[in-house]
Amino acid sequence: MSLSETYLESEDLHPIDIVETLAEHNAWDFDRIADDQIAMAVEGQWRTYSITLAWSGYDETLRLICTFEMEPPEDKHGALYEVLNSVNDMCWAGAFTFWAEQKLMVYRYGLVMGGGQMAHPEQIDKLIGAAVSAAERFYPAMQLVVWGDRPAKDAMQVAIAEAYGRA
Repeated sequence: MSLSETYLESEDLHPIDIVETLAEHNAWDFDRIADDQIAMAVEGQWRTYSITLAWSGYDETLRLICTFEMEPPEDKHGALYEVLNSVNDMCWAGAFTFWAEQKLMVYRYGLVMGGGQMAHPEQIDKLIGAAVSAAERFYPAMQLVVWGDRPAKDAMQVAIAEAYGRA
């Protein structure tokens, strides 16, 4: 049975309820912070990613924020921002930013569902998967710039093609 078949009988399903079910299904650690917000930890190859999804009924948007710690020396911030520009040029959905004060790399995406549309479980699962995939794909380039003293252009070569499997 697909994830969306589980929800066919309910017309008034809250998007965060769907996220909670996905988190349970994938055995992710999660905390339902409020009726409209959930936080979870998703294990990747490089990091454990903190993912928060929040529903705004006002503008009918499901917001995703995926973060991981990054503590580059201040003299590397310029190089990091340069590689982030290149990274964001390659991201079709969502974008990265660095929150220097919190020492967090952040991937953000907003799924707008105007007109009373309902998000489907597969759609939300894809949204979360895309965030983790983007973080996994570009993390090595960010590390090469910050800690490997590589120019952004060279570091981006590791992110040109998506890798499958492990070496």
